[in-house]
Amino acid sequence: MTKRLPNKKIYFASLGCPKNRVDTEVMIGVARDGGFELTTEAERAEIIVVNTCGFIGEAKRESIETIFELGELKKVGACEKLVVTGCLSQRYPTELAEQMPEVDHFLGTSDMLRLGKILEGKASRMLVGDPASWLLRASDPRVVTGAVASAYVKIAEGCNRSCAFCTIPQFRGKQRSRGVADVVRETEQLAAQGIVEVNLISQDTVAYGRDLDRARRRSLAELVRRVADVEGIRWVRVFYLYPEKIDEALVELLRNHPRVVPYVDMPLQHASDAMLARMRRGHGKDRQKRIVEFMRAQLPDLVFRTAFIVGHPGETEDDFQELADFVSWARFDHVGVFRYSDEETTASAELEDKVSQKVSASRWRKLMAIQRKIARAKNKARIGQELDVLVEGPSEEHELVMQGRHRGQAPEIDGQVYLSGGEVRAGQIRRVRVTQASDYDLVGEVIDIDDESNHLVASSPKQTKKPAKKKVRLAVLRTTDSSS
Repeated sequence: MTKRLPNKKIYFASLGCPKNRVDTEVMIGVARDGGFELTTEAERAEIIVVNTCGFIGEAKRESIETIFELGELKKVGACEKLVVTGCLSQRYPTELAEQMPEVDHFLGTSDMLRLGKILEGKASRMLVGDPASWLLRASDPRVVTGAVASAYVKIAEGCNRSCAFCTIPQFRGKQRSRGVADVVRETEQLAAQGIVEVNLISQDTVAYGRDLDRARRRSLAELVRRVADVEGIRWVRVFYLYPEKIDEALVELLRNHPRVVPYVDMPLQHASDAMLARMRRGHGKDRQKRIVEFMRAQLPDLVFRTAFIVGHPGETEDDFQELADFVSWARFDHVGVFRYSDEETTASAELEDKVSQKVSASRWRKLMAIQRKIARAKNKARIGQELDVLVEGPSEEHELVMQGRHRGQAPEIDGQVYLSGGEVRAGQIRRVRVTQASDYDLVGEVIDIDDESNHLVASSPKQTKKPAKKKVRLAVLRTTDSSS
């Protein structure tokens, strides 16, 4: 256990995906156990930790800019120690150490618990270890951040696939699945803290358990069912399913289990056979089309999220048009679009026929425009519907407006439901009738009665001002871009 050092403040900047967020939450737990006070004001912190993303060029630039920006606080703020951790430092430890003298310590993607030694003042500068040396356990310290009453739970680490554009196996290691019992134990701990929504994540969730020995091997469906059966959990959502045949037992859970949300996140990356081959995805457009048709037929209430890459080497106008036509045909609920960037250690970087940044940006805009129209139409079709909404708290856009999410909206990536009418409190799941819709967000009127059967986060203050006194107009609220 970390030696307690009271009256020291620590600030965390967490960049990148939800998997990174979980790692940051573990480090926050380490700091808490060491007696540090978490602050949201970087200039007041004696210790600053930047958990970086190194997946693509844009993410790397954001990580580097954040390190330099926060590094300035060693000159003008209270900062005594700057720590850089995560994917970027795992990938470029030597280069960063040489070019960033202001950084006091470097940790990698499997070194979260080593933060304790740094906080005790007993660590060397370079602590980047083997990326496959750590797998989250329920016994590890963790402080959940982000959406009220919601948490991400990592069920595995690393990846065994060899997609041409992806560097993740290089700095996250091979697939390592947690045991079912350990994941359930963590879920029980989260439920005891007031968490009602659990989002199961890994790099390749559909491959869960395949790396375990026969005695410990369990199916993804069994894991999902066991998590959904934990007392207090109301919604379970599954992320990052690779496009291959989905287990019938999992489909059954998505269709019939009252707490397993019929929400599928399946990054497809492209829809042209030529591009899927260049990307080394291991399948073609026909399989993807069959999967979409199968999931839609089996799950009438399905919410389908996916992601695509534009501008990959060799992508022609015809290839892009195939992708655009596929998106128009499939009518996905949520789509993220990424612009390809060369990563020097990938197979894609060695390919010829590069696509210019200008063309890539143009294709990104065109695909987002197609999806925006689809998203707007789907949201407008919800007007008049009644939905269960998890209340998250006051809106950042207007202090008199509360906001939340319905089951088809994942935290921080899929938009919001802004609430009017009635009195609501953070952590409740309330019945709402949709009254307005924009491209990505909804406005709804609370129609049920606040009673003890609604879940509440124990520490959530009661909302004293009724949003009904302020008319909600989407035009004055920020809407969320689905590419984020």
